[in-house]
Amino acid sequence: MVYQWLYSLAEQYSVMNVFRYITVRTFISFFTGFFLCLIWGPHLIDKLKNFGQSIRDDGPQTHKKKAGTPTMGGWLILLSTIIPMILWIDVRNPLVIGTILITWGFGIIGYIDDYLKVSKKNTKGLSGKIRLFGEFAISAAVILVLIQYYQLSTVVSFPFFKTLTFDLGYFYVAFGSLVIVGTANAVNLTDGLDGLAIVPVIVATSTLALFSYIVGHASIANYLQISHVAGAGELAPLAAAMVAGGLGFLWFNTFPAQVFMGDVGSLSLGGFLGSMAVFTKNEILMLVLGGIFVVEALSVIAQVMSFKLTGKRVLKMAPLHHHYELGGMTETKIIVRFWIISILLAVLSLATLKLR
Repeated sequence: MVYQWLYSLAEQYSVMNVFRYITVRTFISFFTGFFLCLIWGPHLIDKLKNFGQSIRDDGPQTHKKKAGTPTMGGWLILLSTIIPMILWIDVRNPLVIGTILITWGFGIIGYIDDYLKVSKKNTKGLSGKIRLFGEFAISAAVILVLIQYYQLSTVVSFPFFKTLTFDLGYFYVAFGSLVIVGTANAVNLTDGLDGLAIVPVIVATSTLALFSYIVGHASIANYLQISHVAGAGELAPLAAAMVAGGLGFLWFNTFPAQVFMGDVGSLSLGGFLGSMAVFTKNEILMLVLGGIFVVEALSVIAQVMSFKLTGKRVLKMAPLHHHYELGGMTETKIIVRFWIISILLAVLSLATLKLR
């Protein structure tokens, strides 16, 4: 919150007045996070060389050469957001606090999962039931407190339908938690190729950063006839720091990857995305904006259900990106096409601002 001290100097130095604006702090937060990520990246990757990635035995054979690549690179993204938070973000804001708690809580769960995989030299890691319990517990606790003490709205609205809304009351705790946990695990499933998950996360986070600014601005929200969420604008500089950390990570993760984000990265980033969707009241829109993640998750569900019910698989391998790999499509082509689709979905999501 150094920006508040700088802003207090505005009477003596008028230029300091710029720090009162969320837009200015959003840009500064972005560049702070990005350059910190580039500076810390090589040092952290060197430290992570003892934590090599384990590769699935039943996975594509082309992935065997990736065994031993440092994992847990998600720490690079998370650590790159700390200083921007201290400098440029109001960490007393309830929505900011809630988002940070969920992001870091999921990151710690992911770290435990990664550590167990590395130490045991397998791909199983933490029990799925324990992991889901922890994720739901963290999400539910944060949402309940925000509803109880900070008037987080329990109303759910639908894109393209201005008047279609439902007030879930305290059932919103379960619904919001499902959005956050579902997003986190969908991102986790998407993280299977070099750079595949991080760019859709960057695109979705950038979009939600814009939404957070809009819903946090009473006049703009009223003009666009969308729900105003007091204090949501402060999520924009936080999202900018996360986008910057993601871009810095991509610098090292692009094919061929020097480091993988691991579950510490995919779960924390997914938790962050889910939190942003819930706290900006875009829970249903997340199905569109995060369409890549949704389809990847559905492909796994379809594969499992089909095999259990019929003994046959609908895909060569799940998640979906592995199906395309085994079908002969190159890794780079799959990655770039998924990136393109994520951008198209972001544009469609932004279009709902005037169409809803």
